[in-house]
Amino acid sequence: MTIIPTVDLSPFITATEYPKLHTKDFGHTNGHVDKNSISISKKVVKDEISKACREYGFFQIVNHGIPVELLNSSLQLAKTFFEYPEEEKIKCVAGPDVPKPAGFSKQPDHSPDKNEYLSIFEAGSPHNVLPQNPPEFKGALEDIFARYSNLAFLVQNIINECLELPPDFLKNYNNIRNSDFLVSLYYLPESDVGNSGKSEHEDGNVVTFVLQDDIGGLEVLHNGEWIPIPPAPGTLVVNVGDVIQVLSNNKFKSATHRVVRPKGTTRNSYAFFSNLDGDKWVEPLPQFTTEIGEPPQYRGFYYKDYVKARVMDRINPPARLEDRFCIKHYAVSTSGGV
Repeated sequence: MTIIPTVDLSPFITATEYPKLHTKDFGHTNGHVDKNSISISKKVVKDEISKACREYGFFQIVNHGIPVELLNSSLQLAKTFFEYPEEEKIKCVAGPDVPKPAGFSKQPDHSPDKNEYLSIFEAGSPHNVLPQNPPEFKGALEDIFARYSNLAFLVQNIINECLELPPDFLKNYNNIRNSDFLVSLYYLPESDVGNSGKSEHEDGNVVTFVLQDDIGGLEVLHNGEWIPIPPAPGTLVVNVGDVIQVLSNNKFKSATHRVVRPKGTTRNSYAFFSNLDGDKWVEPLPQFTTEIGEPPQYRGFYYKDYVKARVMDRINPPARLEDRFCIKHYAVSTSGGV
């Protein structure tokens, strides 16, 4: 069976490069780090991530700096919340004046995907509608959001190096981060009408982190075969989104993936989406086109236009899955498709 690569991120988790964390949290002795060993290990990590992004668009990370205890408790708190009666959960429904998807919601009855979800933005966002129960849930959500946000900066910088872009290119390109959001998801058990938790799709953002409970269900399409990604304690799944695929002119791929609902039980997960500011222009970079004599595989577009079209597609889904709006809409037809 094909196995999605797992990458040990600890060579990049140091006090200088990840200032909100401490070296003692990652097994270093008295804070002393062998810089030569780290340099060698960083190259190994970058090689592994580059290979995974080229071949799968998915990889898993361990020793990423987020405490396993926090990950586990956040899953348990989410499970408690979603098992509350409907009248408690709807206290977190956002009002009609909120311009962004926030708070509690669930898929409409006619949708083949059966899940409920709670979305939040960074702490202090006026769009947030945070739960009051269980009492620890609100603080846990804000805590893990901040940690995922830090991790997104780090992984984005690693991808920047993997693509051999100028230093801090992606950091400066993606310099407005108020559209990042975290989703806690609750999938209902498989039923007589199907087992789709989330239909096959690609993520339209920059990079996504997924935390699964011990039930599993996440699958990625690789060479025409659906590959399951078994959950493992303390492990996060990472996938690059459409923005990276377009910027790299298909050097790195935004993989098709889905969630299959389990039999006889529910499933909990978290997904953190590192997004792009809506006014950013997205097109293949010259480093992957004109500078190496390769034609661009995509037409350029404003990110907000892409997001709007994807949202409308979800509100009014096409009858056929293959007709859904996705990044192929911007593919240059003379390239033979993507």
